[in-house]
Amino acid sequence: MFNRNFILILLTNVILGAPMPMLIILGSLAGAALAPADALITVPVSIQMLAGILIASPLSLFMGRVGRRIGFLVVAFMTTLGASMAVLSLYMSSFVGLCIAHLLMGAALIGVNFLRFVAAEVVPESSRPTAISFTLASGIVAALLGPSLFDVTKDVFAPVSFAGAYGAIAVLGIAGALPILLMMLPEVSANDRQASGRRVSVFSLLKTQPALRMAMGVAAAAQGVMVLLMVPTPHAMIEHGFDQSVASDVIRWHVVAMFAPGLFTGAIIRRLGVHRVMVCGLLLLIGAGAIVVSGTGGHHFYLSLILLGVGWNFGFIGGTHLLQASTIAADKPAVQGFNDTLIAVASVSASVMSGVLYVGVGWVASSMLVMPLLLLVVVWLVMERRRAGGVTA
Repeated sequence: MFNRNFILILLTNVILGAPMPMLIILGSLAGAALAPADALITVPVSIQMLAGILIASPLSLFMGRVGRRIGFLVVAFMTTLGASMAVLSLYMSSFVGLCIAHLLMGAALIGVNFLRFVAAEVVPESSRPTAISFTLASGIVAALLGPSLFDVTKDVFAPVSFAGAYGAIAVLGIAGALPILLMMLPEVSANDRQASGRRVSVFSLLKTQPALRMAMGVAAAAQGVMVLLMVPTPHAMIEHGFDQSVASDVIRWHVVAMFAPGLFTGAIIRRLGVHRVMVCGLLLLIGAGAIVVSGTGGHHFYLSLILLGVGWNFGFIGGTHLLQASTIAADKPAVQGFNDTLIAVASVSASVMSGVLYVGVGWVASSMLVMPLLLLVVVWLVMERRRAGGVTA
């Protein structure tokens, strides 16, 4: 399974994925430094996620026409361009400029997410669940690297706080282009180009294929709940007396929990079935919300965010595997793009809602809302599986 292309995919995912945990922290803290009102502090993160709605489908179709290699080079370029613009915006104290910068970097992060699909395309069919989970698991390196880079570089350009961290992201964009250039991916044939350009009604596919509905629904639910609880965490911790370094460490372990289980999630899916793994993920997300409600001590923040990460992993990888197994090659550009657009919609909605709820009702009350919603998703998933006669892909 570990061929040249797969190893380069893992390396690319580490380098271009490292900005993700940095931007979780930066979007919130830099946003708070420049936002004209408290209710707008999460807007840069929300706009970063909004990029997914705008770019996921066009980028997926673009890669279907010109090839993955060129597509990922564009992703690396957007990373560097967006980070450079963020540095400039901080020097100019421009909140609008910071939001545009996060739009570009959010578009780049959406592109990085497509690496999980490519990983499944460059390995034998029997290894695809493991390839997907290993690709996401490689994000554990990014989880450790990103916050450490933030701590080391955030004050490099003092007194302009956080400009150094954005500068580090710009360098990561350049470094990430190198393994992409070394990839030996198949060229896009005329038939593939024509197939990727044909009009596919994803809604028609969803009507007739319960597996696609389950795959997209669970992945979107896992993403939305994860964002809803994660985005306000640094501010909630600071409000309860913790400093930035502790908040950064909690985010670090949250991201580790998101990706580390990927080392064995593929094996668990093969053993237990994708449906059971997705249900477990949803139940873990419910547990994360319950721990937030139980208290606001340091151990509550750590344990809640760790469960949140593992629950997201099971739901997201389970959904990704089910999506891949239920889609023919000709439909993949359209279906993958629609799937990631839906996930981006869930992210943006949850990010905006997180800021409004945090300011309006507080950290604990907003966390209480996720539990009944997730229970409804579990019930829906069980009912969908029964309609489908049992899905164990």
